[in-house]
Amino acid sequence: MQTAAQQYPNPIPSTPFDATAQHALASVLERAGTAVSRYGLVAILLLIGGLKFTHAEAQGIQPLVSHSPFMSWMYSVLSVQAVSNLIGLIEIGVAFLMALRPVSPRASFVGSVGAVITFLITLSFLITTPGAFEAGYSYPRLGGTGQFLIKDLALLGVSIWTAGEALTHLEANNR
Repeated sequence: MQTAAQQYPNPIPSTPFDATAQHALASVLERAGTAVSRYGLVAILLLIGGLKFTHAEAQGIQPLVSHSPFMSWMYSVLSVQAVSNLIGLIEIGVAFLMALRPVSPRASFVGSVGAVITFLITLSFLITTPGAFEAGYSYPRLGGTGQFLIKDLALLGVSIWTAGEALTHLEANNR
């Protein structure tokens, strides 16, 4: 009878000879992860930003924005649709700046910082919007709005990472 190790060999190379292949695979995976992370976030911001120009989206974000201490003042100056359009323009602008990473790490850094700010604000809606959490549980149980917003925690992480990566590349080119 074979042991588990014989039956299911380790798929990751372990000999010094295989270290080169392992390093090459790690490099490919890292580059792919970098591209998918940055340009996936760009796509998300473009798509969500574009939706802000629709009536349904403007109405959908109104409860979030109106309860925000950072953004509620906007409704005293602009209409519901105009606020939504402005948010959409910001999201699209941030996405374009981030996408410029191959030609301008500086622009990408600025866009990434804009995304960090965007996602910090949207995560604040978890605290300020009624119904984001359901009451009566011994742990923080997300309501419908909270379930919609919690994804922004991962998007915040990607934004922070893209800012750091762009800044690292910018600093390396300035030496």
